[in-house]
Parts: sequence; C-alpha cells; structure tokens
Amino acid sequence: MDFLQNYHLLGLIIGLGTFLIIGIFHPIVIKAEYHLGTKCWWGFMLAGIVAIALTMLIDNVLVSALLGVTGFSCFWSILELFQQQERVHKGWFPRNPKRTYYWDKEE
Repeated sequence: MDFLQNYHLLGLIIGLGTFLIIGIFHPIVIKAEYHLGTKCWWGFMLAGIVAIALTMLIDNVLVSALLGVTGFSCFWSILELFQQQERVHKGWFPRNPKRTYYWDKEE
C-alpha cells in the first residue's frame, strides 16, 4: 500500500478496479436474468448491503473503495436486471426456453 501511495498510483488502481467491477457485472446480470429471472434481485440487494457494511469496517482505502464500488454495482444491477428482462421482451437478447415470462401469460 505504501508503494501505491508513494508513487501516486492508488487512484489509478481504484479506477482500474472500478472499471473491471462494472465490466464484470454486465454479464452477471445477463446470465442471472436468463437463468433465474428477476426473482434474484434480492440476492443483489443482500450482496450490496454486505459489501457496503464491510466497506465501513475496513481501514484499507483500496479494499474499502473497491468494496464500495462493488456494493453500489450490486444495487445498480437490480435496476439492470429488470431492464434486461425488457430487452429480452423486445427480442434484443435470447429468451430462456425453460422459463415462462410475464408477457406469455398476457397473450
């Protein structure tokens, strides 16, 4: 940690970590909606709450910042999960043939 602070690399590492975390959550949301539907939103909520709670307990700035980004990415993924379902409804992403969607019941 001293190396990162002495060479002013901490912000760069936090930025890179943020970029990677957000990038990783994109396919996670797509796969979660495909296999589980929107009923798994509470899992993202729980993971976000745990990550935010850990952020407040950890003294290390790098770890705390990355946990904060992870926690809020989990919260954002809840919204993205429901938007992903609408993208599937529009035909932009493949449907899971093993699942029944809410729009199937309307027709």
